[in-house]
Amino acid sequence: MRFRTLGEWLLWQEGLHPKKIDLGLERVALVWQRLYAGKRLPFRVITVAGTNGKGSSVALLEAILSASGYRVGCFTSPHLVRYNERIRLDGREVEDAPLCAAFEQIDQARGSISLSYFEFSALAALQIFSMAKPDVVVLEVGLGGRLDAVNIVDPDLALITTIALDHTDWLGNTLDQIGKEKAGIMRSHKPVVCASPAVPDSLIAHARKIEAELHLAGTDFTYRQYADSWDWWSPVEHMEHLPLPALQGEYQLQNAAAVIMGLLQLRSLLQVDRTAIDQGLKAVRISGRFQRLQGAPVILLDVAHNPEAVGVLVHNLQRTPCTGQTRAVFGMMADKDVASVVTIMADQVNSWYLADLGVSRGMPTKKLREILLAAGVDGTAVECYPTAVEAFEQAKESALANDRILIFGSFCLVGDTLAHIGAASRK
Repeated sequence: MRFRTLGEWLLWQEGLHPKKIDLGLERVALVWQRLYAGKRLPFRVITVAGTNGKGSSVALLEAILSASGYRVGCFTSPHLVRYNERIRLDGREVEDAPLCAAFEQIDQARGSISLSYFEFSALAALQIFSMAKPDVVVLEVGLGGRLDAVNIVDPDLALITTIALDHTDWLGNTLDQIGKEKAGIMRSHKPVVCASPAVPDSLIAHARKIEAELHLAGTDFTYRQYADSWDWWSPVEHMEHLPLPALQGEYQLQNAAAVIMGLLQLRSLLQVDRTAIDQGLKAVRISGRFQRLQGAPVILLDVAHNPEAVGVLVHNLQRTPCTGQTRAVFGMMADKDVASVVTIMADQVNSWYLADLGVSRGMPTKKLREILLAAGVDGTAVECYPTAVEAFEQAKESALANDRILIFGSFCLVGDTLAHIGAASRK
């Protein structure tokens, strides 16, 4: 075995491939062919793509399918605290040993083929699931869809959450271009469900071209929210008084509505009844999505890192006001639309605690501060810190009991803060 510990494997993978992001299926598909030799997968596959809402939708699918009695495997990315979060089986993160074993098998199979960090993780997930043989596997696309590593397997259901401008360097600068990339997870004569009521023409055109069974929110299914329940209906089915999802945020109903529509399209393969839907909606959990840690002050964590997601975050903040100040611990990747994010959020925040992310793609706090000032934020309300932990600790020290601390802008920022909070609670 090349390495004995998970940490050694991951450190090696980070430097193996010349590009951090390298979209394309040829290399990863060839390695998978060597590993699995074209055998039929022993499980059903649901692939989830979209700009925002992928992780929540995967969690909803996992919760409802598990409540139906199925064994479920899930692959998501990125992780927040531990790499093992990326691969779950029967509701539990995989341990280090099966990950290391999968990496060794992939390393042996690849020969001289170079693989990216993400490609290694996707192949490891498929290898682990192929050995464990769950009933159904839910795969979250890492970037785009058409050329993403998870697209080497054919899904029984494709679920597309939202389509907005993000990762434009790789996916294109228009919604039509991005929609076409995400449409790449569709398969001929297989169901595809779109959670957003507004989808680009390119996505609809591609579905028609390959004769996929397209189901659109607002046209083929819809929902209505009440104070403590919601209704869902399509032209052929109606569900009343559904429990609100345990996930925080009004937008989670959009995700849940699409998940229900998708599962109903798989009835001939996977039996899901109303009881399981109710149980799954009540049981679903995911970290970092308008996650609220009770205390004084309240702590909110949200991985929102593009204008669409931050707009939703602002809506959720306005629905749950606090009597004190909102203190934001903030950091973003340099390749994101930071200026738009700041403009959307500026009026909601009283004090900013900027954090360096400690990764090469992270935007330096000096540059973040310049963008905030250009958006009209008072310079005296902006402080810079070398780490997320230091920014968070200063925000906490400055906060009064009726304030709230909001950590947002990046997965690694939220992950570092969650890890710190968890470590502190164990002392």
